[in-house]
Amino acid sequence: MKSCITLFLALVFSLNIFADTVSDKEKDALIKLYHATNGTQWKIKWDLSSSVSSWYGVQAKDGKVVGLNLSKNNLKGQLPAEFFDLVNLVAIDLHDNNLKGQIPVAIHNLKDLEALDVSSNELSGTLPASICELKKLKNLALFMNKISGELPLEIGKLEKLEILSLFNNEIEGQLPSSLYKIQTLKVLLLNNNKMSGNLSREVINFAALENLSLFDNSFEGEIPGELEKLHNLSEMNLSYNKFRGTVSKNLVLLDSLNMIMFDENENPVLLEINTEKETTIVTQN
Repeated sequence: MKSCITLFLALVFSLNIFADTVSDKEKDALIKLYHATNGTQWKIKWDLSSSVSSWYGVQAKDGKVVGLNLSKNNLKGQLPAEFFDLVNLVAIDLHDNNLKGQIPVAIHNLKDLEALDVSSNELSGTLPASICELKKLKNLALFMNKISGELPLEIGKLEKLEILSLFNNEIEGQLPSSLYKIQTLKVLLLNNNKMSGNLSREVINFAALENLSLFDNSFEGEIPGELEKLHNLSEMNLSYNKFRGTVSKNLVLLDSLNMIMFDENENPVLLEINTEKETTIVTQN
């Protein structure tokens, strides 16, 4: 009987060890992350001598690291190249830290990634085109960083994207035409950047859109009446741009600042409300 109990306990122990095991490559990637981001000064540190499953913020499943949540944990420095060896990651949350550097091209290694939140850091440089290869991505939150340059032209490849939150950066240029092909988008927050160009009538494709914010950029041209046909749209802010023409009362009421724009002299102006039954956008001379 005693030998049976011993055998049973040994079996349970071995199963627990197996469940706790991740590959040496993934463990090494986590250790490199720890050292590269000043791990000894983290708010909640890792005991590198203990099992990976006990490390704060690490989620492992079937021997693979699938989740990493180290938000508000005083990470400082740059993500090491080895970080992108964590190819089984589904969710990454590193928001509200002090991470610097650029998002590297190697981001495309994370093929299973569904959620990436590195907001409220000090990331800089452009958003690499390789991020468009993350076909499973649903949530991309990079707001409140120092990201510059233009949005990748092929951003429309993110066919499952629901949340694109890039506000408070230094992004410039126009909205890529491919963006309008993402019919799953529910939240599009691009406010407080340096973007310009027109808002296309293809916004009609955003049937699932609930929240749209382009506040404080340099968008111009007419505001497409198709916005009124987005029946799920409940929050919107297009103000502090250079849009011209007239808008419907419904759109004015939907905008949190009632469509305050800037004229050529940077003076605030209110767009005229179109009182016709059918919304028609009329360009001012």
